[in-house]
Amino acid sequence: MITIQFGNREFLNEIFPLVKSFFPGEEVVVTDEVVDEVVDEAVEEVRVRISLLYLVGAIVIRLNGEEGVCKEVTVPRNSADRMETKNECKRTVYRLLAEYTQRQLPWGSLTGIRPTKIALSMLMDGHRNVEIAARMREEYLVSKEKTALAVAIANRELHILKDIDYVEGYSMYVGIPFCPSTCLYCSFTSYPISGWENRIEEYLQALFREINGVSEMCGHKKLNSVYMGGGTPTTLTPDQMDRLLTRLEERFSYEHLLEFTVEAGRPDSISREKLRVLRSHGISRISVNPQTMNQKTLDVIGRRHTVEQTVEAFYMARELGFDNINMDIIMGLPGEGAEEVAHTLEVLKELDPDNITVHSLAIKRAARLNMFREEYRDLKIENTEEIMNLAADTARDMGMEPYYLYRQKNMAGNFENVGYAKVDKAGIYNILMMEEMQTIMALGAGSVSKLVVPSQNRIERCGNVKDVPTYIGRIEEMLERKRNLLADGV
Repeated sequence: MITIQFGNREFLNEIFPLVKSFFPGEEVVVTDEVVDEVVDEAVEEVRVRISLLYLVGAIVIRLNGEEGVCKEVTVPRNSADRMETKNECKRTVYRLLAEYTQRQLPWGSLTGIRPTKIALSMLMDGHRNVEIAARMREEYLVSKEKTALAVAIANRELHILKDIDYVEGYSMYVGIPFCPSTCLYCSFTSYPISGWENRIEEYLQALFREINGVSEMCGHKKLNSVYMGGGTPTTLTPDQMDRLLTRLEERFSYEHLLEFTVEAGRPDSISREKLRVLRSHGISRISVNPQTMNQKTLDVIGRRHTVEQTVEAFYMARELGFDNINMDIIMGLPGEGAEEVAHTLEVLKELDPDNITVHSLAIKRAARLNMFREEYRDLKIENTEEIMNLAADTARDMGMEPYYLYRQKNMAGNFENVGYAKVDKAGIYNILMMEEMQTIMALGAGSVSKLVVPSQNRIERCGNVKDVPTYIGRIEEMLERKRNLLADGV
């Protein structure tokens, strides 16, 4: 067991994930009191103890480890700059643990999900690449490789977004929370379609009401991108999808629309008729997501489709004229190592999609893989720098460059998710959403709208309820939340 003992809980949200990253798979417990001696039997099982003692003008950080290891560092409290105090505490904890464990983390002391946001903000403020790199390495202890990746992506993002109106423009997310089945690692708002077919029409009617309301609220603004995700939107029937896309066209102006993405996602939800509906509505970008091209792994994680179905769905989309197709894959899936990942990448190389999004498996609390971890304890979960580099090299061999990046808690190997794309094929919505550059109106159960006010450097959020029946019954409340959110931007 690893414990973190706080004199108070200041900086808990930053210190906890940092400590967790050094001890993957181990239990990390937070306690409120700092003690000098181990007196409790339960505490005697503690292998490493990190203590933060808050004094007037300083924070004392102590590491007690096995074999009598004891290190202590005093960090001055900067009363005029809380952010600097926080960053110095994180650097101190990082250095103590790096020395103790004899390992480095690729992203250094950074624990947030948007490491490229630092580089992009500095770039927009006029800083040179070399200055950005120096700050990321010196202030956040990021590795040379990840620093170079963040700076490269920030430059590409800035180019891709050069024509975006951050003030008068906005983007939209439309959520369809149904899937053919629930994957082992999934924690998204998603319901197996087999148990909800009788209520999809009710859900669509509530969603149509939300579409109408949001169109009235945003009629004066410019819609730049739309992303339909879930769940799996293509669990809808062709008629349902046609009516949904028609309602969006009727209620929103596409005059300034640069991109419309629909996650076809699960190959077992794709049909020629559904793809024809998407084409007839001018959908510019779709995802056909295999996650892996190893059938054994698909069976383990609950993806009820075959590798052959993925290949067939991809070629069907190409045949019907889709020229911007993304494919998601996940590194660190149960039982997969470098050999299995290499096979997946070889198949993708042969298919030649326009985007590849490489995810590092993140096991969240709501995922079955976590909730029933005893049942799956024999499954090996592995992700390495070798595997991530293999994915990056394959993407570049296919003519793709990285264009957006984000991280999640509890990621296998403490790595990241990276989107790669060919020239002019990058997903605009992905960048806007992850870098928080523009207001995003999110519709559907479990979605979260985000108000971005650039002039005030301010971001406000409001979420829709996750439960589908509750969403249906409280749709007027969801709309009122959005009205209040937009009122805050005035």
